[in-house]
Amino acid sequence: MSEQPRIEFYRHHLGEEEKAAVLAALDEPILTTGAATAAAERALAEYLGLPEVVCLDSCTAALHLALLALGIQPGDEVIVPAMTFTATANAVLMAGARPVFADVDPVTALLTPQTVARHVTAQTRAIIPVHLYGQLCDMIGLRALADRHGLKLIEDSAHCLEARHAGVRPGSHGDCACFSFYATKNITCGEGGALAARDPDLVARVRRLALHGMTTSAYERFGHRYRHWDMPQWGWKYNLDNIRAALLVPQVRRLDERWRRRQLLAERYEAGLTNVPGVTFPRVIARDASARHLFTIWVPPGRRDDVLAGLQDRGVGVAVNYRAVHLLEYYRRALGYTRGTLPVAESIGDRTVTLPLYPGLSETQVDRVTAAVAETVSCGGDGPGRSDGRRRGGVTVPLAAGLPARG
Repeated sequence: MSEQPRIEFYRHHLGEEEKAAVLAALDEPILTTGAATAAAERALAEYLGLPEVVCLDSCTAALHLALLALGIQPGDEVIVPAMTFTATANAVLMAGARPVFADVDPVTALLTPQTVARHVTAQTRAIIPVHLYGQLCDMIGLRALADRHGLKLIEDSAHCLEARHAGVRPGSHGDCACFSFYATKNITCGEGGALAARDPDLVARVRRLALHGMTTSAYERFGHRYRHWDMPQWGWKYNLDNIRAALLVPQVRRLDERWRRRQLLAERYEAGLTNVPGVTFPRVIARDASARHLFTIWVPPGRRDDVLAGLQDRGVGVAVNYRAVHLLEYYRRALGYTRGTLPVAESIGDRTVTLPLYPGLSETQVDRVTAAVAETVSCGGDGPGRSDGRRRGGVTVPLAAGLPARG
């Protein structure tokens, strides 16, 4: 339908400096975890204002090892939001524990102390708040709740490196924070992750668990005089290699610059979409409280797939972040969750459409996406003039009533 160039859902922002860093890593004798990985860890720790960071091969790995290092065991319950990527809950299963899904705030889509409190039982051992779309959860309230019940607090910060609000940053109030460097994240090395904590002993436990439980790494064994190693505990293979880690260091230096660019684009989306009938979006509590990782809109009930198709027909790349996790087939079958259990997350999951947001996006492209959203929602996704419904299987389906615009 669209004659204009396609607007991709995401394009990375890697350039010559990152290429040079990888080539330098390739010149080193150690390609696995070594000097470049250590440099990335130092850069991230300095940026976050935390004593130590350990780089890993995914955020899922970081969540898994955080649970293990903090003593979560089979039979324990861990509270997670129903509105998140499935990896948050999957990591709990990987640790042998049971994920307990909690509903989210209808305005921010975030886990809150109030939505968590109703799920705390004698078996609860931890909470995993997710800084969804890049916005910080109420970590002060969640920390108080966790302390009151003697629970661990593990931040899923896959969407959030840059946010800092009212003395709260990722890792400042949780026992640890887990990050993602996946292909579409604010900084990326294709696949990768990290764990940061205020407790150096926790980071040391995670570092050992990430290398089979061994006492020395390959770099420590072969980079200097050979050192014998032991394996005092069973571990996994989750370390990040030098080649991928080398991509991260130049990007850390530009984190705030690129955050400001995404902030500008997100605010432009908000200004353009505020008065589009039937469209709303999560509220950002303060300008500095969100890393602005994703820009998600919520469309009228029953319209999401029409809108996805209509935007793609108009040359706009889109995604869904996310469907409610507890309604995915595995969790319905394994844990017995049913529709109606967590209505806010279910409503958000049924109405979510994520729009392009990355530093290379132009203001003109944002305006084009905004216009495409307005046109698609008004006409049912099929094109101009189709505002009376959309045909499915020979039956005309009336369009749902519009939601009130965000105030």
